[in-house]
Amino acid sequence: MELPSNLIPDEASPEWMNKGDNAWQLTTATLVGLQTIPGLVILYGSMVKRKWAINSAFMAFYAFAMVLVCWVGWGFRMSFGDKLVFFLGKPGVALDEKFLLKRAFAGYLPTATMVFFQSVFAAITVVLIAGSLLGRMNFRAWILFVPLWFTFSYTIAAFSIWCPQGWLAKLGVIDFAGGFVIHLSAGVAGFTAAFWVGPRAEKDRRNCPPNNVILMLAGAGLLWMGWSGFNGGAPFVASNISGLAILNTHVCTATSILTWLLLDSLFFGKPSVLGAIQGMITGLVCITPAAGVVQCWAAIIMGIISGSVPWYTMMVLHNKVKLLKLVDDPIAIFHTHAIAGGLGGILTGFFAVPKLCRLFYMVTDWEKYLGLVYGLQNGRTPAGFKQMGIQIAAMGFVIVLNVVVTSIICWFIGLIVPLRMSDEELENGDDAVHGEEAFALWHEGERLVGRRHNNKVYDTREFSFGECKDEVQMV
Repeated sequence: MELPSNLIPDEASPEWMNKGDNAWQLTTATLVGLQTIPGLVILYGSMVKRKWAINSAFMAFYAFAMVLVCWVGWGFRMSFGDKLVFFLGKPGVALDEKFLLKRAFAGYLPTATMVFFQSVFAAITVVLIAGSLLGRMNFRAWILFVPLWFTFSYTIAAFSIWCPQGWLAKLGVIDFAGGFVIHLSAGVAGFTAAFWVGPRAEKDRRNCPPNNVILMLAGAGLLWMGWSGFNGGAPFVASNISGLAILNTHVCTATSILTWLLLDSLFFGKPSVLGAIQGMITGLVCITPAAGVVQCWAAIIMGIISGSVPWYTMMVLHNKVKLLKLVDDPIAIFHTHAIAGGLGGILTGFFAVPKLCRLFYMVTDWEKYLGLVYGLQNGRTPAGFKQMGIQIAAMGFVIVLNVVVTSIICWFIGLIVPLRMSDEELENGDDAVHGEEAFALWHEGERLVGRRHNNKVYDTREFSFGECKDEVQMV
């Protein structure tokens, strides 16, 4: 019996390539890209004070472009190539068709597909760091920070944890789709960079509502739905594990949102949109390292934990710990990514199912992947505790790596350009930094625009939004 003509291998579709897996992987990569462009661009631009809308969105937009170029220039091979040292691969380009059209290191895919898929993961990691630096980091410093941090931090974590030759990968760490590599890294690096850059201007740190709540929800929605690609693409195959990962992702996230809203209602009297978005993010982050290797009931438990522990650290502990109060983290990246990512990694070591790990990793030594729950159940308690130890060791490695590397990078950049904007830029926002403004306000047929630092002010008024006030002028 002959194969249908569309399944017959040829030069463009070699025998080793699975067309369905390749199509799925390209789709999931695009979904992850949409989480950033436009997802986080919209979310950042909407969550901040009006005068920082353009700068916040532009930080994300620039970082996405820069990382993709660095990725094909040297980053992919440093993360997934031949070993240079036990924690890093050899730098090399990923630009030649002989390299890009051969089979990838995992899955039935061409390397070109793998390069693109992994590039959007690298890009979103750097964009998440930007969330800790909104409203005060010098854009020229950000231009330098992105390629430096990507090169000297992200590639090390990715190689160590995800590359088959990485030292933590060989130990048996479980990080399904980036709880450690992406979220813990971004949360710790963002917090560290925010410490070195310093806080926003005092008036920008006051209780300021988002400049556009509906657009903020739209950005959050793109982030949530795009996570189907984030976790669904991790197995590199359109398999039953992909389906389980996507289901667990959304079940955990929905549970986390409801938990956060319940706590808001109990302690503050009413649920909030901002709270729902924070609960959404912590749920997505927490399930990421476990998505395809835990039972759906475990995803619900993880959702309860991700909706409550970060809520406590953000709403209660943040105001009691001096270091947390000192560091200005405008949209709480530390709580939603570092705390939730660390929780997810530890809970993965607790709930990981041996059979699901076997289906995901498809390696001969799959028995080393064992959650503590199943170690206790199957009489392999030492193996379960070992898995927990490996998860904690990986978390410690990522934390130390990002504190040290991010601090060195900030110190180095500070020798070249100021890390922080000038007083004039902090006062005037987007217009001073980019010469552009996000919104034009219309009132009674007259155009009201944000006060421009270099134009004559004809009639200055105050436009109030909650407790935040921005000066406007009539022209």
